[in-house]
Amino acid sequence: MNPDPKTIETLVEIITREVLVAIAESQQKGALPEGASCCTMDCSAGICVRTCFDKAGHVVSAGAERLSSTVGIIPQDQSLAKMIDHTLLKPDATPDQVGQLCFEARKHGFASVCVNPTWVKLCAELLRGTSVKVCTVIGFPLGATPAEVKAFETQNALDHGATEIDMVINIGAVKARDLELVAKDIRGVVQTAHARGALVKVILETCLLNDEEKVLASLLSKEAGADFVKTSTGFSTGGATVHDIELMRKAVGPNVGVKASGGIRTTQDAEAMVKAGATRIGASASVKIVQAGGAGEAEKPAAAPAAGKSY
Repeated sequence: MNPDPKTIETLVEIITREVLVAIAESQQKGALPEGASCCTMDCSAGICVRTCFDKAGHVVSAGAERLSSTVGIIPQDQSLAKMIDHTLLKPDATPDQVGQLCFEARKHGFASVCVNPTWVKLCAELLRGTSVKVCTVIGFPLGATPAEVKAFETQNALDHGATEIDMVINIGAVKARDLELVAKDIRGVVQTAHARGALVKVILETCLLNDEEKVLASLLSKEAGADFVKTSTGFSTGGATVHDIELMRKAVGPNVGVKASGGIRTTQDAEAMVKAGATRIGASASVKIVQAGGAGEAEKPAAAPAAGKSY
């Protein structure tokens, strides 16, 4: 195999980022020798910034009354960060963008990265040794593939390093009240995933269901052993709403997770979903959500996504 120059360049960028992160982490963990500076290092997009806190004392002693810093913004709400699946599902995602996604997930302490199956192996390699999980999507985005195919997709994803599975329910079967098919569809994925210790989240695509169907789909997911129910793919006519999260939480009770996804772009959006009962958030605007400033934006109602847009 002779990779083209662009592929080599992309791999070099990804490896460089990982080396910089490893160096920064080892420096932060290592004991400081006597007389050494108390420094930390933040890396982003292949650039690392060293911040030495003992130098601040020297500056103040020299007469400064106020210090300013604009680099290395730290997440303001670590508990919220740990509830977020940092998501990149757009069809034109590149290896470099996936590498950046993993870098951001490590930096901000997100629960997982959520990517299409083709990127699972790369993410598993980049996130090895960290607490960040690798989540992928199955039967995505329509949910209309046969149950056997979804089970095979799940096995393949697990073999490549996935630890969380977000599967799309058979939406047409729910609307047709073909409960046996819906249950078989979910159970096949759940059994395959649970045999390898992986979590399963069932995507209902709530924008296509009425309230009765949302409750029915939630109950079927719970009975089939799913770990979470999830609102949306981000590729249909609407995303998560507070009403749907409340409805799903009531349906599954306290022992099954509820994931809100689709149209969540601000801190207020995420906090509203958590207040309504969500225990996981799926978003591509994750960094903005957890950083200071995301909370200052006016909340906007979730609009229908443009064709092909992912959240």
